[in-house]
Amino acid sequence: MIDTLAALVPIGQEALWAGFVVFLRIGAMLALVPAFGEQSVPARLRLVLALAFSLVVLPAVAPTLAPPPSEPARLLLLVAAEVLAGLFFGIMLRLFVLALQMAGTIAAQSTSLSQLFGGGAGVEPAPAIGHLLVIAGLALLTILGLHVRLAAFMIETYALIPPGTLPGAALVAQAGLQEVTRAFSLAFTLAAPFVIASLIYNVTLGVINRAMPQLMVAFVGAPAITAGGLLLLLVSAPILLDIWGDGLLAFLESPFGDLP
Repeated sequence: MIDTLAALVPIGQEALWAGFVVFLRIGAMLALVPAFGEQSVPARLRLVLALAFSLVVLPAVAPTLAPPPSEPARLLLLVAAEVLAGLFFGIMLRLFVLALQMAGTIAAQSTSLSQLFGGGAGVEPAPAIGHLLVIAGLALLTILGLHVRLAAFMIETYALIPPGTLPGAALVAQAGLQEVTRAFSLAFTLAAPFVIASLIYNVTLGVINRAMPQLMVAFVGAPAITAGGLLLLLVSAPILLDIWGDGLLAFLESPFGDLP
């Protein structure tokens, strides 16, 4: 029996090493991904989620992992490379949440709702519209099976950046520029109905003020733009969240598009 247990020791060591390497990337990534990496999620729960996702990803990527290096310098390089790779992919996903926050901020500023309420406990202060869109978007993602798509995305990251390899400068520059551009474009696209409504409101207010200078149009128009903004949010929110969710899920299926 002792000989059998002794034969199992190397296998256990290999499994622990592979799990440690996978956890480095998955843990760093899960600290930033939507829904699971939010500040409102307790740190202990995020740790449990990181371990759970590591166990899911491990069987798929274990054959690609090299044995532990004997030199401390190479070990430190491997740890740094895996953590940086996880943070890189996590930031790319976090940009989608930032796009939704930017869209809510633009919409709130356009409809004079930016000073109403704010973020909930445990989250950064934000306009009510932005907070509502973010919470609704994250809830929609979890309903659509984010955990399954995220696990597949985590496995795909090992094909994009092999284990122990630092993210290439060209990939970081091109992908970063592409995703930041996409985030701003998506934010302005989602906020477009509110910007257009604000433009029409201000033009109409200017015409009325020009025709009737004695009328205090600001007192008349302020309730109108507030009510109109809330009504527009009620009508457009499902469509906006659908567009945003499709964009995020498309990224999970094909990260960075045609980038080499």
